[in-house]
Amino acid sequence: MPIDSILTQKISKFGRHYIRNPAGQRLNSRYYTPEPTYRIIGNTILTKSQNNPSRYNIAQFLISVPRPEQAPEDTGREVAFAGRSNAGKSSALNRLTTQKSLARISKTPGRTQHLVFFRLDDERRLVDLPGYGFAKVPDKVKQEWAVSLERYLHERQSLQGLILLMDVRHPLTEYDQRMLEWCMHANMPAHILLTKADKLKRGAAQNALLKVKRDLAELANVSVQLFSALKGTGLEEAQSVLDRWLDFPPK
Repeated sequence: MPIDSILTQKISKFGRHYIRNPAGQRLNSRYYTPEPTYRIIGNTILTKSQNNPSRYNIAQFLISVPRPEQAPEDTGREVAFAGRSNAGKSSALNRLTTQKSLARISKTPGRTQHLVFFRLDDERRLVDLPGYGFAKVPDKVKQEWAVSLERYLHERQSLQGLILLMDVRHPLTEYDQRMLEWCMHANMPAHILLTKADKLKRGAAQNALLKVKRDLAELANVSVQLFSALKGTGLEEAQSVLDRWLDFPPK
């Protein structure tokens, strides 16, 4: 279909900006410059959302390692994602990167048993940490995970912050609180995503958010927000935290 027959076109005449449809009919004669909702490149029409693509949709799998000492060179900046095994960590990673299968989503919680690194560019990475607390694995394996997580949080120099995911219906479990304690000991900022916010009505979700904020009011360098991988709730807020920690230039 010819581009000039798609959408309406902005016509400038005598300093006035009018909107006309392809038939030439004036749709609006007010003095304004409307914000474009599309951009044309060659024969491709980009929608407004495509016009400003996420800087995280370029994320690519880099490496998966069982122990921190096997991780990529400790340079640049990286942000880690941690959470209970059924908190929706993989879904959140996929939503934040606008990809469907960057992080594998399993029907069996706890399948992520390694540190999984994703490359954004030569200096920036995202890290998917092993899920904890719910996975049906031997206690010995859980203990090994705990040691690896603690070592990673304390020793990784390129780690700029931790995204901690909690089911909004069951926040601040014993394991969540342990992760926050590790962050405090390592002087590591943490940002909590209260996931699956779409499972609650708006009022109940806001009440849950306020309660978590009150419970953590005395902790420094900890922030909290609602998030839904399904609905996209809180997506821009979470990405702005990543932007700051990864030292991306302002958009």
